[in-house]
Formats: sequence, structure tokens, C-alpha cells
Amino acid sequence: MTDRVAVAGVGMIPFTTPSRTETYDVMGERAVRAALADAGLDYVAVQQAYAGYVYGDSTAGQAALYRVGTTGIPVVNVNNNCSTGSSALFLARQAVAHGVADVVLAMGFEQMQRGALTMAYTDRPTPFDRFDEVVQRLQGTSEAPFAAQFFGGVGREYAEKYGMDPAVFAQIAVKARKHAANNPYAVFRDPVTVEEVLASPQIYGPLTRLQCCPPTCGAAAAILVSEQYARKHGLRSDVVISAQAMTTDYASTFADNSMLPIVGYDMSRAAAQRVYEDAGVDPREIPVVELHDCFTTNELLTYEALGLTPEGTAEKFIADGDNTYGGRVVTNPSGGLLSKGHPLGATGLAQCAELVWQLRGTADARQVEGARIALQHNIGLGGAAVVTLYQKVD
Repeated sequence: MTDRVAVAGVGMIPFTTPSRTETYDVMGERAVRAALADAGLDYVAVQQAYAGYVYGDSTAGQAALYRVGTTGIPVVNVNNNCSTGSSALFLARQAVAHGVADVVLAMGFEQMQRGALTMAYTDRPTPFDRFDEVVQRLQGTSEAPFAAQFFGGVGREYAEKYGMDPAVFAQIAVKARKHAANNPYAVFRDPVTVEEVLASPQIYGPLTRLQCCPPTCGAAAAILVSEQYARKHGLRSDVVISAQAMTTDYASTFADNSMLPIVGYDMSRAAAQRVYEDAGVDPREIPVVELHDCFTTNELLTYEALGLTPEGTAEKFIADGDNTYGGRVVTNPSGGLLSKGHPLGATGLAQCAELVWQLRGTADARQVEGARIALQHNIGLGGAAVVTLYQKVD
């Protein structure tokens, strides 16, 4: 492998609701142009591109990038459910790290529709058939949206196992809104109380509507370069990806009779452990994390999967304020998926942008003071988990 991979530029556009969205190609173009401008590069310098999206036709990545330029470079379209953006980032980093290219673009966009996520095709087996068999065996059938059944079910399982009041989950939604209030890219920036979260319509198990991320539209992008290229061309290389891992489901997902591996706990934990080992970092050293809070229940579980707090201690972690400013680690300073929004293909790259800004010290009112390392976690059911560690270098 070559030198560490530097993040030379990032860009994103404000996320929005489906009723106010631009088309995917326009959003993608805007995010790419912002990343290029941030890096100080022209599009002709880009040697490869990985475009992530879930709800779109084949070669939509080309359609967005052709608005920026038609330079004949390889464009690879990526679809890995909610981890799509980070999967594109993973592929782009590999290309640079292995010396295949010096300048690679990772982009993600999503033009979503209102309502809960659904499968695009009804005339064939879904990728969730095996997962659904386990879910139905453990908690029966329901008319609730399938993702809410997964994450609501695991929240109920966790609360019962540790004797936790499910109202604890609602505190995460309150924290998300507090953080999002300082993020001009976030969709939902108005504060909410625990009482308001709990009074919103029940979806499944402990989940209420305000504990579920909304369908959102948006785009984000990152320019990755080799450190050698950055030095030669005078590009910034002060933020590097020092370790990254992607995992998919293990046998435990279908054999453990638990909802935890069904929603990605095991693959998240394995990816995080691999990253910590590769980087020589203890999770207790990490001051800022962008993690996959598609539902409040998943944020709580992910505290433990990432080793931010020992298993079974997330309730105390929250009660002590260790998940926010003034505590041990600021989780989702952007407001996370719950408040910033979750355009599936863009989420992983929006997380990347937020953490790069944090390490540069340019996150404005969201800034985590003194942050020199940052962790990103992004999962997709079906399944894939991508964990990325960023480092500030002098």
C-alpha cells in the first residue's frame, strides 16, 4: 500500500424533505463542485469516481457527474442500502491506498419519496427474506414498516434485558435536535422535549415517530488523494483516513435468536475492533463520532458496539451526558440521521464531511474543541457496516 489517504476536499448541500428537493443529478453536481472547490482541484484531475445511491436507475452516477464534466474516467455505481455512501468512500480509499489512482471522487445522493422505505420489486425474493424469517420467529408479524420492526424490536429486547425504561431512547432524539440546531445543513433544527418525543405517534415497540429518521433528499462528496500527490500539488493533507473496515453479516445474524445481530450489532462491533487494532487507537480516546442513528434505539446500541461504553451501560452513559458536549465523546454533532436527515446514498459522505470539518476546526458552533481523531460508523441492513477513523496530522 502507498501512503495514508488524505481527504483533500469535502462538500455537501443542505438536506431537505422530498417535497422541496431538487433532482438527484442537480444535487449530485452541487455536492461534487463543492468538494472540488474545497480541494482546490478541477474535475479533470479526478481519475476515478464512485457514485452511491439506492433509489435510482442504473448509471445515475454518470448522469450526475456528466453535469460536471465528461472526461472518460471510470464511474462505478454503488448500492449498499443505508451504508451506500460509506461503501463508495471505502472503494475510493482502496483505489488510492493501493496506488491505482492518486485522485478519486466518492459521491452520494438520494432523491427520496415520502413514507417508509419499501422494496422496489415485488415479483422476486427480497434481500431481507432470511432476516424476516428470524424477525417473525422472534416477535411475530406486524403491519409496521419493516425497518421499524427491526429497530423497534431490538430496542424492546435491549430494554427488557437490562431493565431499562424505554423512555431513555427518547433522550437521544432530544440530543439530536440540540446538535442539529447548530447545523445549517440539517432538516430538523427545532428543539423537542422528551415528553413531545414520547407523545408523537407510536410506530413499533418503544419507537415513536420522532425517534425515526425521516425520508430525506440530499448529496455529499469527498475528494481522496495520496499524500504524495497532495505534497506535489500543494493540496491540503491535514486530515487522513488512518484506518477503515467494512464487514457484512456473520452466521450469528441468523443463528443467535436475537435482534441485535439482525440490525448489524455484530458486524459493527467487528469493523470497529478491526479499525482500532489497525490504527492503534483505544475507543476511549475518541472525542467525536458520527454514527448511524437511523432510529434512537440504534444509536444507543451503537455506543456499545463501537466500544464507547461497555455492554449494558448505555443508560448510564446517556444519563451522565457522556454522549454530548461536556461529556466524554460528542456523538453526532451534525444532528445525525434523526435530525440532519438520511438520504441513503449521501449519508456516509455527509458523515465524512462533518468529521473533516471537525478535525480542521471549522465546524463553527458544532466544533468539538481539540479533536484530533474522529470515528465514523455507517450501516446498511442486508447488510454492511463501514467504520472509518480519521486523524488530524501536522
